[in-house]
Formats: sequence, C-alpha cells, structure tokens
Amino acid sequence: MTTTAIRSTVTARSLTEDELPEYLDVVASAFLSDPHPTRDQRARALLAAERVVGVFDGDRLIGGGTVLAKELTLPGAVTSPVGAISYVGVRPDARGRGALSTLMRTQLDRLHGSDPQAGAGSGGGSGAESGGAPIAALWASMAPLYGRFGYGLASRHGALTVPGRAPFRDGAPIGGAVGWLDEAAAAEPIRAVHRGLVASRVGWVSRPELSWRWWLGDDERDRGGATAYRFAVHRPRGGGAPDGYAVFRLKPEWAPAGPDFDVELRELVAATPQAHAGLWRALLDLDMVGRVRYHNVALDDPISLLLADARAKLTDVADALWIRLVELDRALAARRYAAPANLVLAVTDAFCPWNAGRWRLRVAGDGTAEVTRTEADADLMCDTTDLASAYLGGIRLAALAAAGRVRELRPGAVRAASLAMAGEAEPYCLEVF
Repeated sequence: MTTTAIRSTVTARSLTEDELPEYLDVVASAFLSDPHPTRDQRARALLAAERVVGVFDGDRLIGGGTVLAKELTLPGAVTSPVGAISYVGVRPDARGRGALSTLMRTQLDRLHGSDPQAGAGSGGGSGAESGGAPIAALWASMAPLYGRFGYGLASRHGALTVPGRAPFRDGAPIGGAVGWLDEAAAAEPIRAVHRGLVASRVGWVSRPELSWRWWLGDDERDRGGATAYRFAVHRPRGGGAPDGYAVFRLKPEWAPAGPDFDVELRELVAATPQAHAGLWRALLDLDMVGRVRYHNVALDDPISLLLADARAKLTDVADALWIRLVELDRALAARRYAAPANLVLAVTDAFCPWNAGRWRLRVAGDGTAEVTRTEADADLMCDTTDLASAYLGGIRLAALAAAGRVRELRPGAVRAASLAMAGEAEPYCLEVF
C-alpha cells in the first residue's frame, strides 16, 4: 500500500476490514463521545475499507477519514462525481502532529489520481487524464480547519422554529392529503420522491440504500427524549403518486397550561408548492404541538413567505457544505453557467499545485463551459478556495471581491464572473454526511 508522510513518524494508508472497529472508536473519541455499537454497525455497512484512510504515529492509529463515492447536483441540473469526505477524526491526545494534514494530502492525491493503488483514478495528470472525482465536499465540525486545505464555504443552512398553528397568509397553497405511514410502508414512496428531485436540487447528493439506512437510523440513544421517527406522505388533491414527505420526531413537553410538544424535522421534501405547503400545514396544525423545529432548512425555503406573519419564524444561519475543487478545469467545466463569459483567471493553490496558473473560462450561450490553460493576461486573481465558495452559485464572486478575496485585474471582470456563476436558488445539502 502507498503511504504518505508529512512528519517522519506520521503516515497514512488504507485500512483493512479488521481495523475498521478501532478506526470508528478513534472517530468517536475525536468527537468526545463514547462508541455507539448500533451506529457503528450501520457505518461499517456504508464504509468501504479501501476508501478509509488511517493515519498512524508509528504503529498507533491516531486518526482517519473516508471518501464516500456520491453524485453532487450542480447548477444547471447536472450532476458530477464527488468525493464526500466523512468520518474524519483525530484522537484528542494526538493533535498537533500533522495527522489532519496527512489525511487531507492523501485523500486529495487519491482523488486527483496521483496514487494509482488507491482505486480513485490513474494517470496523475490534470483534466480528462485523471479518473477521480473533480470535486470533494464535506460538512465541517470546526469551520476554521479546512480552508487551509482549499475547501471553501459553498452553502449555508438555517435552524428554523415556527410556532404551532401559525396562520398562513390568504391565498397560500392549500395542499392535498397528508397521511402517516409506518417506516416499512413509507420506504418506497419517500425514496421515489427523493429520486425524482435529486438531479434538480443544487447541493443535494445521491442517496443509495445504505445511505438511506444510515441517515434514517433510529436509535433510542439518539432521540433525546423524543419519539421514534414518524413518516408523513403528501398526495396531490384528486389523487396521484406521492409528491412530498416529512420525516420527524415528536418531543413531549407538558406545560402548566397543557401540552406543548415539539415537532423535530429530520427532513421535509416536496416536489410542488402545494406539497410543501400541505406538509407544513399538517405539522403546524397537529394537536398538542407548540412549535416545529427544523435544524437543516434551506435559506430560501418559502415557509416564511407562506405565513401571515413572516416574523413568526426564527432562523439561525450556519455553514453547511464546503467544496474543494480537486481538479479545477474538470470541476469548472462540469457545472452550467447563468451568463456567457470569456475570462482568464489567475489561480493560486498552495495545497494542490496542479490547479495553480492561468485558466481561460469560456462560457457559451447555452451555459456550457470550456476551461483551458493559457498564457494570456489575467482578468481576475483568486485562490481555488474562493472559486470553491462560488462554485454552487450561492456565494457571489462580487461579495468575495468586496471582502478582498478576489482581485479584479480588468474592469468589469468581477461583475461578469459573478453573473455567470450565480445560481437560481440557494444551494442546499439535504443531509449531513
């Protein structure tokens, strides 16, 4: 197996199946948690040992992480392979030894194709010569960690609270019939709704069956005093196939004035405005419910526009998906653009130097792009981290320029690039991986 070292005693290599239990214990310790046998069992089914990189100090396993093979939906309703970085952790007593840097170096080299034994691609070159995913993505437990490895904040999410029985504005969609199903009966309808939408929702990732089982794992230890998951499925008025669903828990709370339960949403997915409104109405109008909480809601979710009092809902905003352009030319050509452009970008990339240099981004009228190396004078100067932040269309290059992170070398270049890279909707990742 190929090893990668930053410090003389710190190395990284793929783990074996027999080493996965110890690795999961290390990750639990990194998050200051106890091992979780049932959750670890689901993780073992999800993880492929050859894609799990362990970091060692001598013979001692001190950290690691995995790359899940997924598809990410990009602007223009196109998808791309993405290396979904997950289960990253370093033992609390092993910090400061270069473990995370060693892990990041190994993962990105493998995605780029520099490690022919890793199964992520071959050839070691940029562009089409390499077979690895051109993009990596992760959710950051600690936001300051990943910028130094070229990850840029590309999407945000909200934590939303709406009081029970909050009235809707006049003229808001009514919705159809909402029925509660047990998990077995709900399984196929909710998967069908998800399959029908994933390719059109920027920031969503593919969800194979093992990911479904992991994401909706329902252990009593994780409920925090709430019930098991409930499944609500929406059908349009007049009948037809399900077009929306909600997965949620109910948390009992008995106040002196009576029941004051919480609805805790895991996810609410709707194919139509009617399904979206119908599901929200059904949850808000439940007897005994004092509020509905949704801890991972899209920033442009229309619920506030449906309510008679937009201030009735409270939202806290936090970072969500972080993107890394593993191979800049392939990544920029994979998405679609909102406006034609012909720009030369002078790009820096200290951690993945194969991306550094001048690149011409030529966007045609149909939104497709061609990205090639060039010696022409640059119009913009930026780091790959900034391009990664703007990649999904939610964070504007103009805002990055205003923050001093993008430098305009030709008047009008920032505006042209910002318009081209803008998205129609806020990018949003439905699940944490």
